[in-house]
Order: sequence, then structure tokens, then C-alpha cells
Amino acid sequence: MVDVTEKKMDNPTFKSDTVLSDVHLYCPNKRHLMVRLNAVGQPVFLSYFKLLWNTEDLASEKHVKEATTEREHQYRSGDELCDKDRNNPKTERELNSEGVEALLDDDGDLEVVRRPRSASDLEAEDPLRDRVYPVVLMKGKEDAFEDEQQEYTCSDVVKIEHTMATPLEDVGKQVWRAAFLLADYILFKRDTFRCCLVLELGGGTGITSIIMGTVAKRVYCTDVGEDLLAMCEQNVVLNKHLMEPGGGEVKVKELDWLKDEFCTDPEAPYSWSEDEIADLHNHCTVIMAADVFYDDDLTDALFRMLYRITHNLRNSCTVYLALEKRLNFTLRHMDVTCEAYSHFRNTLSDLENLQDRKIKYTVEPVKLDFCQFLVYERIEQLELWKIIAEQLT
Repeated sequence: MVDVTEKKMDNPTFKSDTVLSDVHLYCPNKRHLMVRLNAVGQPVFLSYFKLLWNTEDLASEKHVKEATTEREHQYRSGDELCDKDRNNPKTERELNSEGVEALLDDDGDLEVVRRPRSASDLEAEDPLRDRVYPVVLMKGKEDAFEDEQQEYTCSDVVKIEHTMATPLEDVGKQVWRAAFLLADYILFKRDTFRCCLVLELGGGTGITSIIMGTVAKRVYCTDVGEDLLAMCEQNVVLNKHLMEPGGGEVKVKELDWLKDEFCTDPEAPYSWSEDEIADLHNHCTVIMAADVFYDDDLTDALFRMLYRITHNLRNSCTVYLALEKRLNFTLRHMDVTCEAYSHFRNTLSDLENLQDRKIKYTVEPVKLDFCQFLVYERIEQLELWKIIAEQLT
């Protein structure tokens, strides 16, 4: 039994190869219940993600977004005023009259004067990014979580076990913004997905498949790694109350994009039966993936998998791909670039231009003007793409 302790991480630090999702930083000072250690010794947390079903929740979320937009406008206005000051000829004459010497330090180096941060910047009541002090509640301290649980009903909360910081190869164990974006679209377009059979590639913690399971008939949520798939299956169990009213189900299965065949070994956990493979090929009409485009080799592997699966389906299908453009400074370009995103777009274009006698691929972006049902930052770098794989023969 783990000791009952509560500790505050005042200055959390991570190794250079650690990746932390912004989703877990969105709510500062939020309490996180650590429920266990996984098979590789990583802490596993349980988080509650509220669904904004009613008008009061949606109005509250709209107020938060409007306040954020107003603050951004204020900051931009402040920068514009600063620019006007720099371009003011009177200011330049005053500086010239004082002499260049006033801009030099004791050693004769140019002393750069920067615009001081105002008190409102430093002490804003609701800044754009609060400093985060997550409170970790160890197992055995569940009573401290009761206040948060009582705020929700069974029908308006998704319970997800996840990690909070992992090496790059384990990022599927975290929750990412693009998964929320795709979940929003599913809830907004419920009738489109009602009673469908759906395949998710790179399902991770399973949150998008769980949301899809509330409207679809059956969802095959796939990924690789026994530890990750076990976490995903646990999340499906935690949220069965959301899927039972509609009769949907989520099946967690292994699907490795780097392999040509489904895993059918009956001794292997999360393997496929022949009936399940036939069910997928005969009835699947929707394929989806969220935030899986961060490595060029994996992107190529995913598109090869998409090509193979769509060619084996009996019916035409629609593919939804959600992602976040991530900006990185590279020494090779000496500039800020989105190399993983650029590769994704190039591969997407290649798929659309593919000359194929059996399937025609049509690609189009989805406008992000639909309602937000989950609380997260819908930043401008988020995108959702729709691919229609139409059977020609």
C-alpha cells in the first residue's frame, strides 16, 4: 500500500528527452490522483475531463475564450504603442541631442534598453499561462478527490488514466489537444457517426475512441505496446457508462503500422480474431487518427497502412486526421520550421494525386468553427483533415 501523502511540486523539472503534453498544463494547480505505477515504473494519473453539454457550460467556456482574446488584443495593442514610440521622430531627436554616449555602458558596449513589463503583465488576474503547481495525490488519498467528483454527473465526465511526462516513444500514454479537437468534431457531428463501425489508428489513452463509442456501433481502438494497450483498455472500462446508453462498444487491439499483417496469434494479448478482421473489412466506414504526425517514418508507415486498409474494405470510407503544427528551431535551416507537418502535408498531397484504379482519394480541410465540448486551448495550430476514400470498382 502506498503511503497516504500529499506533496506540492513547486518547481517540476524534466529530463531533456521528456515530453509533456500542454493538456496537462492547461488547468494550473489542478490535483492529479496518482493511482499506480505502470510496468516501466512511470506514475499513472487519473484525470476527469468534463463534457460541456448544457448551455451554462458552453457559455462559461465562451466567456473564457473571449477573455483570452481580449487579453491578447491588449498585449498586441501595447506592442503597437511601443512600435509607435520607436518610430516617433521626436523621440529620435531627443536621443540624438543627449548624445550616443548615453547608450553606451562603461566598457563602450551598446546598452540595449528594453520595454519594461508593466504591473498588469506581471500580476494579471487571469494570465494567458499561469505557472503550474500540480498537486499529486498518492493512492489512498482518494477522499481528497471527492469534492471534484461531486461537481460532475456520470453523463458529463470522461475519466482517463494517463501519464504526465514520458520519453518520446511513450507519448501515446499522454492526452493531446488534437484528440480533444477530433472528439469535439465527433460530438458535433453525432448523426454522421451514428451506428458506424470505426477504426482508430494510434489510439493512445483511448479518449477519442471512447467519445466515438458514445455514438458509433463499434470502435476498434488500436496501438502498439502491451502497457499502453492495457491502459487504454482500463480507460474503456472506466467509461462504459458513457457508451452503454447508445449500445456502442470499444475493442482495444494491437495494430503495428510497420507490419503488413494483423496480429492473429491467439497467445498474444490484444490480437485479432479472423471474425474481427472480417468485421472490419466488411463494415468499416470511418478511420480516424489524432496527433500521430511527429516522426516522418511513422507518418509514412501510417499512410501505407491507410492505403492497405482502404483497399481491403468492402465499402468507401472517410478518414479524419487531427494534428497540431509544432514549431521548432532547427540548426539546419537556422529558422523556425514545422518539418513533421511539412512532411505530413506532402504525403497527404501524394495520396490525393495517386493514380489508382480502385480508389479515389479526395482531401479537404475541415473548418474549425464547430462547438467545443471539452475544455482545452483550441489554438490556431490545430488542424483537422478529411479524406474520402471512394471505391471506384
